[in-house]
Amino acid sequence: MNVDIVESFSQMVREKGIDKDVLGGIIEEIFGMLVRKKYGEEAKFDVVVNMDKGDIEIFLEREIVDQVENPNLQISIDEVNRKGNSDELEVGEDFVEKLPLASFGRRLIILAKQSLNQKIRDIEKDIIYNEYQELLGEIVVGDIYQIRKSDILVNHNKNELLLPRNEQIPYEKYKKGETVRAIVKEVRKGNSGPQIIISRSDNLFLRRLFEIEIPEIYDGIIEIKSIAREPGERAKIAVESQDKRIDAVGACVGMKGVRIHAIVRELNNENIDVVNYSEDPTVFIQRSLAPAKLKSIQVDPIAKKAVVNADSDQVSMIVGRNGVNIRLAMKLTSYDIEIIREEKPFEEYEEDIELIDIKEELGAEIYELLINHRYDTALEVLTAGPEKLKEIEGLDEQKVNEIIEIIKSQFEEEE
Repeated sequence: MNVDIVESFSQMVREKGIDKDVLGGIIEEIFGMLVRKKYGEEAKFDVVVNMDKGDIEIFLEREIVDQVENPNLQISIDEVNRKGNSDELEVGEDFVEKLPLASFGRRLIILAKQSLNQKIRDIEKDIIYNEYQELLGEIVVGDIYQIRKSDILVNHNKNELLLPRNEQIPYEKYKKGETVRAIVKEVRKGNSGPQIIISRSDNLFLRRLFEIEIPEIYDGIIEIKSIAREPGERAKIAVESQDKRIDAVGACVGMKGVRIHAIVRELNNENIDVVNYSEDPTVFIQRSLAPAKLKSIQVDPIAKKAVVNADSDQVSMIVGRNGVNIRLAMKLTSYDIEIIREEKPFEEYEEDIELIDIKEELGAEIYELLINHRYDTALEVLTAGPEKLKEIEGLDEQKVNEIIEIIKSQFEEEE
């Protein structure tokens, strides 16, 4: 019976990676619990577990007495003699007896088995927790085995990883059975076992992908200084070369963009801007807003604020669609950036626009009013100015401002 028990736990050592000495200690603890259950908390005993030989031995030590008052701690001299002990023991000495497992009864044996199983489960949880604690911030590759309403469950080395909605790349499609890459973001302890949270939207995932695809980053020749990202849409990453002979941006992009394209594909076609880092905030801000052309930048390094002056036709490029470009630039540089829009002189526009071409944008009624007052082109309207336009019956200040904004926007689109 002892051999069967030890062999079953030896199998756990092999299959689950539980340390043999740790398991031996647990068996000693559990069988010690059996002895205390049967002989009381004050019982003197020793449990010897030999995992290599497959043996468990339990020894109970009791004092030899003439008259037994506490059978858990004492044994009569007559009983010692009946047990056929070969040693000449006397009253007052200790008698050590080897206890067979069967003597503990079926109920206590079942209790020991349940306690052992619970201990094993706890050890397994600790092993998994420690394993993924060591993998924090690293990329793991697993298979999607369940897609819920908001979460995705991923199988990695027979362990369940959780990819919550807020850690997924927006609008990315996932299919059961597909392989997915993500970083281990968090490991939490829970009653049912550790919960491993993985992420594809975290900035660290983008950093790790760059380390995989660009050897110069992995080797430390190129350093990633900062990352700003709106997952699934756009990202900016600032890099700096430690070797003057190597162009940091060129190395990251690769020949014909082959390196950066591999990362873009992994991130569901997320656009990535790679810029050269500079300790000069003015230069860094300018690079983060490229290719927009800026007229001037005033920087307050203490307040971490910057005021950017730019022609009106560059503002839309600076801001980007839904403001994503300016938001990423602020995250990348850690500066709060304010844009001062400077109107471009009308004479600098290379081509004029016929009002008939923007009739739809202006609206038929406004178009007819302007044409009837001999305004045939966009530049003629802008040159006239708000005061002149307000003289037209039917045009108040609000309408005039709207007309001017519409026409300016058309010039910006032409640019």
